[in-house]
Amino acid sequence: MGKVVSVNDDNFKSEVKDFDGVVLVDFYADWCSPCRFIAPVVEKLAEENEDGKVKYVKLDVDESRQVSVEYGIRAVPTLILFKKGEEKDRMQGVQPEAEIRGRVESLK
Repeated sequence: MGKVVSVNDDNFKSEVKDFDGVVLVDFYADWCSPCRFIAPVVEKLAEENEDGKVKYVKLDVDESRQVSVEYGIRAVPTLILFKKGEEKDRMQGVQPEAEIRGRVESLK
């Protein structure tokens, strides 16, 4: 069973950009109500990720401003999908589980 890993400005490169596969990054803030709706969906997808082909991470935009600015995060929640360190897809706002799952699967 997979889990969602917390990342920050210090370890974003090693956990996301240097990962040789697909990474879903959940850019969130503790004060954000919609972020609380999407977090359980991301956690569920991570738990179902038994083959380990996808990494699920979350980044607090208030604590990691450098990465947030680098990727132009202007609203939370924002989900960005990376493949081999490159941004491939982006979703803003609360998304249905099926939509997130479909976009992740399309990059595997």
